[in-house]
Amino acid sequence: MTIAPENASTGEIEVPEGHVKLTIDGEVVVAPKGELLIRTAERLGTVIPRFCDHPLLDPAGACRQCLVEVEMGGRPMPKPQASCTMTVADGMVVKTQKTSPVADKAQQGVMELLLINHPLDCPICDKGGECPLQNQAMAHGRSDSRFRDTKRTFPKPLPISTQILLDRERCVLCQRCTRFSDQIAGDPFIDLLERGAHQQIGTAETAEIYDMASHTASGKPFQSYFSGNTIQICPVGALTSAQYRFRSRPFDLVSSPGVCEHCSSGCAVRTDFRRGKVMRRLAGEDRQVNEEWICDKGRFAFRYTTAENRIRRPLVRDPETGELQETSWTHALRVAAEGLTKAREGRGVGVLPGGRLTLEDGYAYSKFARIALRTNDIDFRARAHSAEELDFLASRVVGTTPENGVSFTQLEHAPLVLCVALEPEEEAPAVFLRLRKGARNRGTKVVHIGQWTSPAVSKTFGELLACAPGAEAGAVDGIGQHAPDLDQGLRADGAVVLVGERAAQIPGLFSALHRLSERTGAALAWVPRRAGERGALEAGALPTLLPGGRSVVDPDARAEVERVWGLEPGSLPSRPGRDTTGILTAARNGDLDALLVGGVDPDDLPDPALAREALERSGFVVSIELAHSAVTEHADVVLPIAPVDEKSGSFLNWEGRRREFSITLDGTGALPDCRVLDTLGVEMDADLFTQTPSAAAGDLHRLSTAGSEAVAPRSAAPDVPNGHLPQPGPGQAVLATWRQLLDDGSLQIDEPHLAGTARPVVARMSATTAKGARGPSGTVTVSTERGSITLPVEVADLPDGVVWLPANSTGSKVRATLGVGHGAVVSIAAGGEQ
Repeated sequence: MTIAPENASTGEIEVPEGHVKLTIDGEVVVAPKGELLIRTAERLGTVIPRFCDHPLLDPAGACRQCLVEVEMGGRPMPKPQASCTMTVADGMVVKTQKTSPVADKAQQGVMELLLINHPLDCPICDKGGECPLQNQAMAHGRSDSRFRDTKRTFPKPLPISTQILLDRERCVLCQRCTRFSDQIAGDPFIDLLERGAHQQIGTAETAEIYDMASHTASGKPFQSYFSGNTIQICPVGALTSAQYRFRSRPFDLVSSPGVCEHCSSGCAVRTDFRRGKVMRRLAGEDRQVNEEWICDKGRFAFRYTTAENRIRRPLVRDPETGELQETSWTHALRVAAEGLTKAREGRGVGVLPGGRLTLEDGYAYSKFARIALRTNDIDFRARAHSAEELDFLASRVVGTTPENGVSFTQLEHAPLVLCVALEPEEEAPAVFLRLRKGARNRGTKVVHIGQWTSPAVSKTFGELLACAPGAEAGAVDGIGQHAPDLDQGLRADGAVVLVGERAAQIPGLFSALHRLSERTGAALAWVPRRAGERGALEAGALPTLLPGGRSVVDPDARAEVERVWGLEPGSLPSRPGRDTTGILTAARNGDLDALLVGGVDPDDLPDPALAREALERSGFVVSIELAHSAVTEHADVVLPIAPVDEKSGSFLNWEGRRREFSITLDGTGALPDCRVLDTLGVEMDADLFTQTPSAAAGDLHRLSTAGSEAVAPRSAAPDVPNGHLPQPGPGQAVLATWRQLLDDGSLQIDEPHLAGTARPVVARMSATTAKGARGPSGTVTVSTERGSITLPVEVADLPDGVVWLPANSTGSKVRATLGVGHGAVVSIAAGGEQ
């Protein structure tokens, strides 16, 4: 309770150590030392009006709306004080607007001043109906204004990015946007310009580059991955979304809580829709995960569900014309079942679910493969992968939760975090924000083993241990000898090591990280890029694991699963299956008769050419997909499924935290993967009991709570020697690459506003390497025997002989064009030369 408890024997108020006693509106309260007065009053139930105050931003005292009367030591302060900047003190007496006419009058006066230049265009403002200025003007403002002069006006809107529009005359200069950009995101590209009556928000590094004549701001663009949060925290309609502007009113919208599907963080979101159409997404509040922030990809990239290439009805390829034709579910499922049954009885079927799955859908794929197809040839990893990674996931990742593993809170409070083969701002933005918050507020030391000082390194105030691509395993093994301070820091209580999915391309790295963790005691966590990978791991969508991390070669584990699934003893396949590359190779060579493919893009795979050959040569292909793709081009049957907004379920985020969400758009007729697979299983005389996400979740829960004592212990940790370091020759370099957050991903289609803030597509290299490779046009051509990519050169602090390319951006499709990945040797030449 906020109200201070009394000592039963003495009747005096007990004040715990580290707390103070004060009086607010006549009530004695106890509050922690250093707490802001506005927070203490809020916990007491008194809401003091405010605009600039935000619990996750540093105090500013900019708007002065939160004025209260304060008395210290029996002496009142000469004028009302801003409660958002004043901390509580012992013996303080505070009177808010509830009990003080002085405070109430002061708040009304500030409100009158704030409205002097406000245009009062509520009928056309996007914030109308959910505007704190509207609400507080009604509750704490005067009924009329004494201002009779001409209001200040500006041309509007001012586009400060392709997705953020600024109406400067609405701004009350609360500085929430500038503080968020500077403190939370680390992108200080929006700032206060000018002074006095001319003060305004704009995009510039300094006021000197503000062009007063044209009333425009120049300088660096507001190119932030988190810019949409400034729209949401703006207490007026000054910052608006180009995507949503003039589209709807808050009272026309229906809101539904949800979970973001774009990365493995599992951020809470709020989806607002009208008449069966999603209008916007906002950040949800979850203090344990994303606090109140989401990245722009999670906020704006939702229109893929209404894209023109969305598949709404099942498709079956006509044997005469060779074209896909729309058909009924009954016919499509029968054709799919017949083809898969024939393949099952022949050379078998390979299953590639992809990494987009909910936990329930991943479980349905895992169960369908084992029961309906009688195979362990299933792998969700639609990216570069390795057997070493499989051992690492089975030994160090499966079964971890925030309670026994690493959590967002632990990252924020860790004394040291080591990021290996992980670019957090690009691959897990919520992780990046926690690292920055910990470094900024608590002094967390963030060390990155990578190739260059990326924005994530500089914005987490981090230290870069630069190494050539492919040398990361050696760098990890060398920490004890060559970086004693880092080694000592990793031994500290609470130290964390984060590893990304790129580690699968570096032989020996997972093994080196396991040794490092065992030696230092640092916690080790895996942060994949896709939202569904952690859940698919737990669901057993892998060639060596059954649900819950049970080994497919363990007879006791198989027997337990058979009992829960109601199968005859010995029904489950006992041999480990093929991984993704093995499945595709077998399909190309005729060793598999069919493929069942989920949301997989061949260009994401280690060898896109192999994937396309496998699809072309496979005897039968079933694609369970949302939209037309390179897979559906070769599919014999296409079964459409529901996107996140049109189904319920849960994601398992990188922590192992289950992130449940309910259906947003009901009645669309779209089916989740688990329902499609369940019905397809019935056609093949196999009962999956995954008719709905809740049924699938219940079935998985029964399996997870069944006789765990009979299950074998964790798999052995990986023990793979470090790979040989690549040795580039003359005219060659070693390739470093990873995907940028905003790129040409399939879930970002139809989003021109979002694409406009993507980072530049350039080739980065050291000054020495660039000197010999950059042509007169300032470009470089990176090539292999498969193809070439030509991009502008940007000099960065990479090791000599290394070139960095974005993996999947316009003009730089590394896997599709070059056929290689991180750590490969490539040729470099001046742009235009071969």
